[in-house]
Amino acid sequence: MTLRRARLAAVNVLRSRPPGLLGPGPGPHRPPGPPGPPGPRHVHVEAAGPTKTRRRTIDDLPGPSTAQTAYWLFIRGYADRSHAMQTEHRRLYGPIWRSQFGPFDMVNVASAELIAQVVRQEGRYPAASNAYAGVIHQVVGDLIGRVELLRQRSPEGDGTVSNLQDELYKFGFEGISAILFETRLGCLSEEVPRETLRFIAAVNTMLTLSETVIFLPRWTRRVLPFWGRFVQAWDDISDVANALVDRKLRDLAERAERGEEEVGGAGGGYLTHLLSSDTLPLGEIYTSATELLLGGVDTTSNTLSWALYQLSRDARVQDRLHREVVSVCPGHQEPSVDHLTRMPYLKAVVKETLRMYPVVPGNGRLAVENDVYVGDYWFPKGRWLRDRAPGVSRGPRGLAPGPCGHAPHPYSSIPFGVGVRACLGKRVAELEMFFTLSRLMQHYEVLPKDPDDVPKTRTLMIPGKPIDLRFLPRA
Repeated sequence: MTLRRARLAAVNVLRSRPPGLLGPGPGPHRPPGPPGPPGPRHVHVEAAGPTKTRRRTIDDLPGPSTAQTAYWLFIRGYADRSHAMQTEHRRLYGPIWRSQFGPFDMVNVASAELIAQVVRQEGRYPAASNAYAGVIHQVVGDLIGRVELLRQRSPEGDGTVSNLQDELYKFGFEGISAILFETRLGCLSEEVPRETLRFIAAVNTMLTLSETVIFLPRWTRRVLPFWGRFVQAWDDISDVANALVDRKLRDLAERAERGEEEVGGAGGGYLTHLLSSDTLPLGEIYTSATELLLGGVDTTSNTLSWALYQLSRDARVQDRLHREVVSVCPGHQEPSVDHLTRMPYLKAVVKETLRMYPVVPGNGRLAVENDVYVGDYWFPKGRWLRDRAPGVSRGPRGLAPGPCGHAPHPYSSIPFGVGVRACLGKRVAELEMFFTLSRLMQHYEVLPKDPDDVPKTRTLMIPGKPIDLRFLPRA
């Protein structure tokens, strides 16, 4: 029997079971998931739509040519700082401009008011939950143990944890695997699983090469090595994710054959539900698992890296955050979801970090159903529009959560999106970041080790060099 036939046979065993085995059978049941985020309120945006005056079109937009974009990227040195190039282009061309990047002819929007207009005209169809608190705390506990081990091994004896973002990346991989695949992989142990290292290396290659393979003409794929390496990286990412799905599939099939009635999945049974119901065909489950695994790692690891980096450089903000956490959860008490409702400053720190360092420098939106009106411009459906976060949200340097003398526009920083295309993993990502920062503040004072770091772009916005921080135990 081929591997594909074996997989399908296992799925048939699961989906043909009587109700009660491995949870509810096919039907209207859906796994618990995060509620969609409410749209920003009390925002006045002038209605966008046809008017009696002539609407301008994409041909009226300013912007660089393909040759000029290449000059900016490869001559002026913005290839790994495209977020900074966006800021410069906003200064040169204004809040809305046109750019051609490889096969994509894009409209770039870098104004909170205009982004609000784009989002509010989206169609209905786009291209986590508190139940995961327990498993997240298990993974956070492993991270704290790993930090303690590494700081004790510091060559200089000063509690330094070197290359912190690598440890947080393994933490992110362990966390999303525990939730999505309902299994622990041991990514924070002394011996990191070989497949985990393979996944991390493949993601790094894929993200590093993404913009290059998009920008270069198709004919270069036959003569330059980038496309082959890019495809191999995606193959490696898919292989790791598919192997984890197969492992869960075998486990569920064995349980069903033994007649076991329930599965106490560590992550609340999300993958169990997909595999044991008719929600998605097996092929789409493999694809969804790969995308969820990929998307669930970088968001938390990058944001936590930058948050700790900024906290180490502002004793005032760190002290206020520590006082808030211990006032709600004294000692080393693990915070619950209810506790988080009494930690507004913690949430402000994460929100401010995402404003300063948006994980993705821009989000593309394809106008699928309707024409779109942005400011004085009209764009027919089928047009790509891209919101440019650094051109909108980049402001003061350093964390400054709390009252700042003015009310920022709700659309000036939307790291998880809004509306029908909001990130489905927002609640899980927030829980991971809130629990991690609060518990690290309970255990350690975080101090800087090296001079200031400057972000760079690797599709995502990442630290330009390894982040080394000192972790000093609190009394």
